[in-house]
Parts: sequence; C-alpha cells; structure tokens
Amino acid sequence: FFSVQFFSSKSDFGRLPLICAGSVGILIGSSSLMGIMFPAVDDYVVILDHYYPAGGYVGSGLATLLTTYLSGPGAILLLFLLLIFSLMMSVRFSPYFMGKKLVSAYGRIGETYRQKSTEKQKKEKAPSKPVVQPEMLATVPSVNEPVRLENGLDEDEDEDFHVKPVSSGEYRLPGIGLLDKVEQSEDEVDLELYYEVSRKLEEKLADFGIAGKVEGISPGPIVTTYEFAPAPGIKITRIMSLADDLAMGLKAESVRIVGSIPGKAALGIEIPNPKREIVYIRDIIASEQFKNASSMLTIGLGKDVIGQSVIADLAKMPHLLIAGATGSGKSIGINAIICSILFKATPDEVRFLMIDPKRIELSGYENIPHLLHPVVVNPKMANRALQWAVHEMERRYMLLEEKRVKSFASYNEAVEDEEKLPFIVIIVDELSDLMMVASREVEESIARLAQMARAAGMHLILATQRPSVDVLTGLIKANFPTRMSFKVFSKIDSRTILDTSGAEHLLGDGDSLFMPPGKAKMERIHGAYISEKETERVIAFLKEQGTAQYEESVIEAVEEQEGNGDFISDDDYDEKYDDAVALVCETGQASISMVQRRLRVGYNRAARMIEIMEKEGIVGPSDGSKPREVLARKEY
Repeated sequence: FFSVQFFSSKSDFGRLPLICAGSVGILIGSSSLMGIMFPAVDDYVVILDHYYPAGGYVGSGLATLLTTYLSGPGAILLLFLLLIFSLMMSVRFSPYFMGKKLVSAYGRIGETYRQKSTEKQKKEKAPSKPVVQPEMLATVPSVNEPVRLENGLDEDEDEDFHVKPVSSGEYRLPGIGLLDKVEQSEDEVDLELYYEVSRKLEEKLADFGIAGKVEGISPGPIVTTYEFAPAPGIKITRIMSLADDLAMGLKAESVRIVGSIPGKAALGIEIPNPKREIVYIRDIIASEQFKNASSMLTIGLGKDVIGQSVIADLAKMPHLLIAGATGSGKSIGINAIICSILFKATPDEVRFLMIDPKRIELSGYENIPHLLHPVVVNPKMANRALQWAVHEMERRYMLLEEKRVKSFASYNEAVEDEEKLPFIVIIVDELSDLMMVASREVEESIARLAQMARAAGMHLILATQRPSVDVLTGLIKANFPTRMSFKVFSKIDSRTILDTSGAEHLLGDGDSLFMPPGKAKMERIHGAYISEKETERVIAFLKEQGTAQYEESVIEAVEEQEGNGDFISDDDYDEKYDDAVALVCETGQASISMVQRRLRVGYNRAARMIEIMEKEGIVGPSDGSKPREVLARKEY
C-alpha cells in the first residue's frame, strides 16, 4: 500500500511524511482490530509450526491494552477513528466530499426517473395527469369567450338599453350600440400550458424547501390562480415571502400570493397569463348582473380572476377612494364608472358635480344634462364647490327632519314627483392638487361629507395618483372604507391606500385591487376598458337629449370671489378677533408679528385679523415700511 501511494504518478515527495504516517496508522489500526475481533487461541495463525496471534504481536498487545482501559466498544471506536484519519492522510480521502458525491449521484438518478415519468404521463390523456385534478379544470368557466348578449342585439342594431322615460317623457338612456362590438376570441384553453406552469411552480417551491402540490387551477382573463396545498408543518408566512423569487424563477412579470382560500386547505398563487385578454365595458354592461341591478348608482368595475363580471352599488359603499400611478388605468376606470351610471340613470335621478384640477380628464363631460355645474378646474373654486356640497347636505337633512324620515329613499317615497331629490355624485380627480391649495378646508369638507352625506343621497368618488399620507390623511381614510387601488410604485403607497401591500405587484393597464365594504379580504379586478371614441359617442348621445341645466345655487356659491364686500359672516369670525382689537388699541401698534406673538396664532390668521380691522376702520392702510396708524380709541 505504501509503495503504491508513493510511486503513483499523482504523488509527490512533499506528501511523503503524510503517506508514511497514514500507512503506519492503517497497519496499527487494522492489526489491533484483528486482535480484538479474534482473541481466542483457536483463532491463532500457524506459520512454519509456530502459532501467531491474528493481529500479530503488536496488534494483540495493543488490543489487550486498549480493552483493559477503554473496554471493548471504546477500543473499537478509537481504532475506527484511527483508520479513517490514516486514510485521509495517505490517500486524500474526505468523508464530506464522499457524502456530497453520493447525494449528487442520488439526485441525478431521481431526476432521470422524474423525466421518464413525465414523458410517460405526456403520452397519456390530459385528464389522467396527477398534477392537477381534471374535474376542477372542467368546471372552470370559459374565460376566453366574452359574454354574449342575450337581448337580441344584432350587428347593425342600436336599440336603447333599459329605456326608462323621465318626468318630461322625452329622455332616453344610452343604447348599448354606442359601445364598440367585442371581437369574439376562438382560442381554446391550453391545458398543457397550465400543467407545465403548475409543475414548474411545484419545483420552484421545492427548491426553497416547501413541499406540496397544485390541486386546482382557475384560469382568468389576465391571471391564472393556482391552488397550492402545502405539506403539513409548512407555515404560510414562508410561502408569502417568496413572491419575488417565484416571479424570477417562473420568468413572470409578477406573482401575487393571496393567502388561504376560504373552504380549502390551499393557497392562491396568481401568475400572469402569456396573453392578456381585454375586458371591454360592453361585456360588463351587457352582463346579467348589471341588467338586473335595480340601483341607479350601479357601477361596472370589470372582471375578477376567474372571468366573472364585478358589479357594485355606489349607494352601499357609500363613497369610493381610488389611487393609481400614472398609466395604471385609473382615468379609464373613472370613465367606466361614470358611463355605468349614465347607462342606468336619468338627469332627474342622478346629478354629477365634477372637479378636475388637471383640466383634461373630466372636461369631456362638459354640458351633459347630468351636471349641476360646469366641470370645476380651478382648485380654489373646487374648494368652494365642496363647501356648497356641505351646505346642500345640511339643507337635505332639514328636509328629512321635516318629513320625519331617516333616509334619502324614504324621503323620495314620501313626497310628490316634483319634490323628489336626485342623487348627487361628487367626483374629484386629482385630490392632491386640491390638498396643496387648501388642505385644511378641503379635508374638513370631505370629512363632513363622508361622515353624513350618505343619508342625504350624496356620494363621493376621490381619485389620486399620489397616495401619500399628506394627501390621504387619517381623517379622510377613516371615512372611506371602500377603496380601490391600481398599480402603484412601492409598498408604502400600497399600505397608504389599502393598509396592506400587494398593489405594487399589479400588472397595470386596469389591473386593480378592490376593498369592498364590510369585507376584510380584497378582490383582484381587471378593470373595464372604455375608449375615448366610445366615451365621445355616449356624451354626444346625452347632449342630443337636452342641454345642461345648471343649478343657480351652485354657480353662485362656486363662482363668487372671496373677500367680496365688507360683510363678515359668522363662519369667518375669529374667536380671538376681539382680543386682537383690544391689543392694538391698547398698544397703539398694528403689527402682524406682534399680534402673532402676543396671541400665539399663525401668521395667516394674524394677517387676516389685521385686514378685517382695516375694513372696519380700526387701523389705517399699510404704508410701505411705515407702521399702520391706529385710528380707534382705547375704549373701542
């Protein structure tokens, strides 16, 4: 053994001491083990009429010594360790690398077996595949074919959709023929593609130490939901944290893990489809859910992850908060919501108050019969429009009190047709622009409307592309339980609008998360698409029914200029104004900084009180760097 190791071509003289020590160790260890295993006289070896111990004299002596002090098992364990270390020194033997090679060989054998098993399964029929239960796939609705109209609409027909005359007997609701015809897709569901993705999903999760199997598949227009059942003992939080890793492993744009599925011991993992299907607004309006809805504030949001139409009632929300980054489909979603109401309600039933500081999103609805006021584009005028809405809400509450009723619907049932009040839907697109101009006033008006306007038949829809905490304040969020988020840029934005992450993983182009009222779990909705030409056709049809009849009270409240006249209303009266007047008269100085410092008020508040004193003749006008003259006496 020593000669083979030394004279081998792979050996060198530098390892000579190790080879010598290892060879001696192997000789001593093996001979000692022989002496322990065959100690009897009958086991002696006879050579040339002489009896020798089985392990030789050295081995027999060491065996006797070791068994005396370490006992038999201890001596055997020590000698085995000596043999292993001797082998490691002499032949470069490593138990770690040997075990690693054995595991690698076992893995290659297992991979070969799995490949052969997969090839065998592919030759069989698709329903017999063990990866996904074929019964569940058979019950999945056909999502590649859009909903077909059942009301007899032919290609060239343009009939009215749910035509309901109003009090004038002339107004007609828009017809569904104003919307573009949906191109029917003839693509069939590719079961092999779903099986392949489910197999890859199982393999990628196994790479992270998570065993389990896909038990069901629910194809949808944009994403496909895979129901993954983890093995016992695996925590859900481990799987939830692997969304980004799975997206990279599956080469998908994003992967969203929705958590446990009610009624099943499985998680929902949403993976984008290779080919996305467009959800058209015509599909939603033609659906049975929309046609059978009785509410005039029925809105079509889009389709869910399995292709079913999602319809909601704004009157039950009762307000909606929408957020989404630029290009996420937020503006198209707002247009779809507005058109859904226009297809359901007449101007006598629903009126709109639209605020559009960006001047381009809602300006196309100018002069439609449903408007209370021309689209407000000036942020300062928008603040006054919200204040008018608060006064209108208070007026309606007084009417409810006179009729001794508690709700808007009960009031309309108790009065004649001429005295019925319409719903008022206030739409604000972009909230952040208003908050930059007059954050406190806008926040107070929105909070009051959100808290009380439901019983008065008034509802808010607020939209913003910057869902930061200075725009969506805690007071606003607390009164908007119903929220909808399109794709945002970060987890912080998602938590601001939805109080949880997830919106940053959306795909854009109308993909959204919807938090319905009274439910803790969010719904993923693929928003309905309505083109600009469709919107223009609907608006043109409405204008043909009649011109806009704006409310004079709204115009007067919105378009009047601030500071017009010397009259000070009770709302503008400052509780510290009398103290400020007494201070100015006593000191004979009319300085804004003095009033600010002595009364501990803000600069704007102090300047406002000085301006009121000037209008009332208490102090004189400003004269450049000279101080104002105090005209009133100390006894004022």
